Order: sequence, then structure tokens, then C-alpha cells
Amino acid sequence: MILSDSRILQEIEKGTIQIRPYRPECLGSNSYDVHLGKTLATYVDTELDAKKHNTIEYFEIPDEGYVLLPHVFYLGVTEEYTETHAHVPFLEGKSSTGRLGIDIHATAGKGDVGFCGNWTLEISVKQPVRIYKGMPIGQLIYFPVDGEILTDYQSKKNAKYSNQPDRPIESMMWKNKF
Repeated sequence: MILSDSRILQEIEKGTIQIRPYRPECLGSNSYDVHLGKTLATYVDTELDAKKHNTIEYFEIPDEGYVLLPHVFYLGVTEEYTETHAHVPFLEGKSSTGRLGIDIHATAGKGDVGFCGNWTLEISVKQPVRIYKGMPIGQLIYFPVDGEILTDYQSKKNAKYSNQPDRPIESMMWKNKF
């Protein structure tokens, strides 16, 4: 079951969902639209290693926009900071974004109860496309949780993406033991 607009508003009032900045016009019938932040990043190395800390280079999207290219993997970030304390948030691309050939997440569209931060976007494109900071990029939908949460994301000892800032965060796979 997905939360409706009225339930999202109730949860915002209770503080179990937080969205900053919150814009009433971004609330849909069962989702909330999020926007592309001003910072993008790309990996420094062309070959990535899952056991290594792969570094990224940051750059800001200029006012005239920035052209994303196929075969380049970009990390972006949402303009919005969110907290979710009693629901499972899912970040999906907007249909208008998809119709431009922009994918906003490779595999990580689901958040965890207790996630607090800006969302890092895993962006790839099918053909060159100009994007702009502040453009609508995705939508958050919320699912209720059945059962008691024993350990929320912020409380996990191995939570690698807690308190994500307003810039993209690279993969922390290298912190896993394998």
C-alpha cells in the first residue's frame, strides 16, 4: 500500500516524514516530486574496483545547464533533504525524466526506515541530454511498514550512507568485508 497525499501530509505533521525544502505544489496524489541539486560528480578512474575506495570529482551545473553523455556514469543529488522514520521511501524517476532517456538510479531506488539525508542519484542517459539544477528529477513514494522496527538505518553500525550531504556520495562498497 502506498501513502496518499493526505497521509503524506499527516506524516509530515507528525514528523515521521520530513522534506526540506517542502513545497506544497510538489505533492502529488501519492508521491512527492524531488529536484536535481546543483552538484554532479563522476569517478576519476575509468575502471572501478569494488574493493577500493574509488574517488569522484565534483562539479556544479551551470545556469545554462549541462549536457549528460551516454557511456558516462554521473552521480547527482536531490535538492531536498529527507527523513523517513516510520515508512519505507522509494525514489522513482518521473515519467518526463524517463521520456528524455534519463535513468536516475541504477539499483538503489529503495531507502530504509530511518534514512536521513539528500538522495544520491545514479544517473545515466540513452543519448545526450541537457539538464538543469532545480529541474524535477524524481518522485518519492512511501510504503507503511508492517511490524516493529528493531534497528532503523541511522542506528545501524554499518550504515554507510547516513546523513548524506547536499552533494553526491560515491560507492562505499569497499567498506564491506568480502
